[in-house]
Amino acid sequence: MMNHSETLAARIEARFGDQMNRVASSCGELTYEVGKDELSKVATALRNEADFGFEMLVDVCGVDYLSYGSDEWITESATGTGFSRGVERKPVILDEADEFDPRRFAVVYHLLSIQNNIRLRLRVFTGTSNPPIVRSVVDIWNGANWFEREVFDLYGILFDGHPDLRRILTDYGFIGHPFRKDFPIIGNVEVSYDSDEGRVVYKPVTIEPRTLVPRVIRDDNRYSADLKDIQKDG
Repeated sequence: MMNHSETLAARIEARFGDQMNRVASSCGELTYEVGKDELSKVATALRNEADFGFEMLVDVCGVDYLSYGSDEWITESATGTGFSRGVERKPVILDEADEFDPRRFAVVYHLLSIQNNIRLRLRVFTGTSNPPIVRSVVDIWNGANWFEREVFDLYGILFDGHPDLRRILTDYGFIGHPFRKDFPIIGNVEVSYDSDEGRVVYKPVTIEPRTLVPRVIRDDNRYSADLKDIQKDG
């Protein structure tokens, strides 16, 4: 007998065919990739049709796959000085190309069907356009309004048809999008109060770029089976 997820997967395959492509999930969550041109039709069907009934949009997330799969450092053993050991960072190079890699930016939608007690995740890549853009789903799920503003603010992804697309988390006049992989971790400017001018001023950041290597514990006898037995007996 199929569980709820596999039953839903069978219905999606029968209803949408090549419009939705299943994505492998290590945690067993049902995930599909949808083309940006198909998003509106697919989302509307998933909300309205009884076989799906995804009346609730739980979250909208942005993803930047710029450095996906690459390591900044390789750790084979426990570090000698823990969190304080730093490594030289690679120079930050902003991506100012006219076009992005077609699978660099993605928008992920988390859906919930209360009536059918099932969840679904959709992923849409923005394509090569710079700035990246997808269609807004505010007219399908009104709760997407602030979620899409967050994605725009942090990743610079535009949502065509959004009624009020403006920053929601960063400060007035903020430059750049802080969740992009090419945005410097230390930022571009720092803020301080200037007593002489009597106001808050912005100036180039003075923090030295560095990366902290996390402490990695490969073997710890506190968690060995023999020690647990001794503690239990004691």
